[in-house]
Amino acid sequence: MEVLDFGGWRFFIGDDSNFIKGKVGKWMYFFRDQEGRKFTEERCREVVEKEIVQEAKLSIGPEGVACFYLNIDDIEGHKRIIQYFIDHDMIRRTKTGKLYNISFKLDDQTRAGEYGEDFKAELKLEELINLSTGEWLV
Repeated sequence: MEVLDFGGWRFFIGDDSNFIKGKVGKWMYFFRDQEGRKFTEERCREVVEKEIVQEAKLSIGPEGVACFYLNIDDIEGHKRIIQYFIDHDMIRRTKTGKLYNISFKLDDQTRAGEYGEDFKAELKLEELINLSTGEWLV
């Protein structure tokens, strides 16, 4: 694994990145303070070391975001990273205990400036897992 700091980001890069242009995207995890950043950096390092994903990046600063990269059609990869998120309490829950329906964002959508109301997710958590029970649908 290689760790690089560049342009306000810390990148964690595995040995076997196999991203396909137009298919690569990320699940995102947001943190709000230095303690959250430390936790998130440990998660980024661990998921790449354990080959759960081949690349992750973390914004530099006391608050920000981490991105966990894979191809949109890599169903087994989605299952690995989502299970990791669940095991490490990285997906918020509603008051009733349901998982929030987080979105997978394609890099092409980021480059096109699709944010806020302009953003339409190609893949949402509810397509992979039952948000109430945690049972896999795929």
